Parts: sequence; structure tokens; C-alpha cells
Amino acid sequence: MEHIYDMVIIGGGPAGYTAALYSSRAGFDTLVLEKMAVGGQMTLTDVIDNYPGFENGVDGFTLSQSMQQGAERFGAQTMYDEVVSVDLQSEVKEIETAFSGKLYAKTVVIATGANPRELGLENEEELLGQGVHYCAHCDGRFYKDEVAVVVGGGNSAVSDALYLSHLCKKVYLVHRRDVLRATKVYHDPIMKAPNIEFCYNSVMSKIDADNSKVSSVTLIDTKTNGKREIECDGVFISIGRKPATEFLEGQLKLDNGGYIVADESTKTNIDGVFAVGDVRTKVLRQVVTAVADGAVAAHYAEEYLSR
Repeated sequence: MEHIYDMVIIGGGPAGYTAALYSSRAGFDTLVLEKMAVGGQMTLTDVIDNYPGFENGVDGFTLSQSMQQGAERFGAQTMYDEVVSVDLQSEVKEIETAFSGKLYAKTVVIATGANPRELGLENEEELLGQGVHYCAHCDGRFYKDEVAVVVGGGNSAVSDALYLSHLCKKVYLVHRRDVLRATKVYHDPIMKAPNIEFCYNSVMSKIDADNSKVSSVTLIDTKTNGKREIECDGVFISIGRKPATEFLEGQLKLDNGGYIVADESTKTNIDGVFAVGDVRTKVLRQVVTAVADGAVAAHYAEEYLSR
């Protein structure tokens, strides 16, 4: 058998690199596997102004690089490769990668995150960061006193609309049904918000831009098929997220949404395997909760390795 790492971390976002920092600092042989670029969803945020310690905020790319460098300072290694499958059932875990072959580890930390569900509109990707967003709490501050459109009807969408209502002069909430799916606790405050307008039985069919920035959206009534154009400055798509767990098929216990079942200990149903950050079942998915998960996972991994 080839080299066996003490810990392999799948995913190089804030949760992954915090686990790497704590693990390598404790003297364990630690490897981070990242398929694209470090930082994950964090790198898509121009300014993170709710992460402690930065008076004027920090851009996601800079914070990502700092986290990677902090972990590597203590000996953590980074390998750029995609994990295609895993075998976590044995004491020594096996990780199959696309280019580097099989890797082996005593403990594994899953930190692959979750990606926003997209509407699939023609220029949605092109306008990302130019008026199209997937996180109101990350980017809403750029639309103070402007007009925003939120798409969705669940807890996240309603929470986003309420948050934006304190910043924007007008917020449109677009939902394909005639009643919100959000839990009742949200209903009273959103009904009382004076600057939120509900667009029920509506789907967004088009996002228009002017000088490469969002200028308006087109809605289609699902009952009458009628069209409506709304001038706006920003669009926040909140129709759910997709946890990156495809490579785990049959390996770990997942919830109905596909997230890894793991509580605040980050322990999964398999000893020596931990889930951190957005990929695990949790209430709040933010950078600060991701780094907390990473530290907790490293703590329990150290406990596991010391048996």
C-alpha cells in the first residue's frame, strides 16, 4: 500500500483549510484535495463584511489565500485533483482521484460545500456578480436604496427578502406558487414589510442587462401566461442549494436534501469520517460557521487518531 495520510480533506474552502490548519499544527500528516481553486463559494464574494477581525471587510479571494497559506505554514499539503469515488468503510480510507490515482488516509474530512441551484436562464452565469447573486447576506449591501428581485418561496428566499427590505427601497419576491413554502414564523414579518411586493404564480423567464449589469427581469404568470417586466438593479436567486456529495454514493448517511448527516461534533455515521461546512446538515451556512466546523473536526480526528 502507498503512503497513508493521517488526514485527507476533500475540499479547499474555509472549513477544509481550517481543519488542515488545526490538524497540521497538531503534527499530523495532512493533505487537502481541491478540484478547482481554493476558497469555494467564498471566492465569489467581492467583500465579506461579516467575518470577525476585518474592520473594512475582506474580499473572498484574499481570505481564501490567507487560509491556505496559514495551513501550509504548518506543513499541510494541497493537491489539485477531483475525487471521483471513495471507500470509507475500512479502517484505512480509500480515495479515488481523477488524475492522481488512489490515496489513502486514516481520517477523512468532507468539506466539499454546496452550490446554489440556478434558474438556468440564458445569461444568468454571465451576469454573476453583475447583478445576479445567490447570497443576499453576502452581497445585499451593494443594493442599498436600490431595487432587488428575490426568486424563491422557501425559508431562505423569505429570509433574503426580509434582509434586503432593510437595505433596498423596493423588493419583489417571485414565487411560482400562490402561497409561500416558508415556515409560519416568517409569514408575519414579511407580510408587514411595507416595501416587499409579492409576485405569486410567477416564474422568471429572462434577465436583461444594460452595459453588462442587470437592468430588468421578465416574469411569466403560470396561470395566464401573461408577461410582466420589472426594472431592477439586482436579482437574488434563492431556490435552494445542491450539496456536492455525488461521489459519496452509498458511503455516508445523507438527509432528504442530500446533505451529510452530522451534528455539531461533525462526526458522520462512520468512525474517522467527518463532515464540515456547507455540505453537512446545519442551520446556518456562513464562513464563520464553516471555520468552526473545521476546528471541531480536527479536534475529534485527533482524538480518533490517538486511540
